[in-house]
Amino acid sequence: MPRPRSAAPPPLSAHAPRHHLPAPPPRHALPVGVLLLLLSLLIGVCLIGGAPRFLRGVDEGWAAAVDGSRGGALTGPATVLDRLGGPFGLVIPLGLAGCLCVYGRWRSALFALTAAVAANVVVVLPLKALVDRPRPPHPWVLVNEGSYPSGQVFSAVTLVMVVAALVFPPRARRWWWLFAAVYVLAMMAGRTWLHAQWLSDTAAGALAGSGSCLLVWRGFAPLLRTEAERAAAGRLWG
Repeated sequence: MPRPRSAAPPPLSAHAPRHHLPAPPPRHALPVGVLLLLLSLLIGVCLIGGAPRFLRGVDEGWAAAVDGSRGGALTGPATVLDRLGGPFGLVIPLGLAGCLCVYGRWRSALFALTAAVAANVVVVLPLKALVDRPRPPHPWVLVNEGSYPSGQVFSAVTLVMVVAALVFPPRARRWWWLFAAVYVLAMMAGRTWLHAQWLSDTAAGALAGSGSCLLVWRGFAPLLRTEAERAAAGRLWG
């Protein structure tokens, strides 16, 4: 009797069982991402040569409202957030990318590095050089030149969006968004409490971070869809 042939693995297709990770980008990720980036650029252009009266009033009013004691209870948590948003914060996306690669999710790892690390260099540094906005007087932490936009807030926003897309299933993602909002707002408040940036700098960091991450997410959509299909078929290493 002839030996039965082993069944070949089914081909990957759009009809593969839907997998919740990685998540697809939002439906309008491209236009919304472009709009957010353009808005952060427009605000920066308005700041060149000095902030408009309205924006200056908002920034100075907020700075006066959070002008506390350097030894206050909020300084410690704000300093920790400053470290997390600075160079030390690179450890988190790099570690996430490494863990994803261990499980065969190299596409997700590449997305994480692009959105959370490379985008900071491509977006934040040119904006800082273009606007060249002075920092608030007497910052309480070590800062570089260029206050606009906030690189720490940019990093916080891109990190929480990457984690939402790659780590959490839909039900858990709802709770993650709540934590993400609290974390980003705390980062924004911490930057102003430490006299490191103006309020508008932190808002621009959130806008630029959200916009750039949405664009990267949309650009990686085909790779992420392929990974989701492979994960659903149990063939990540195939």
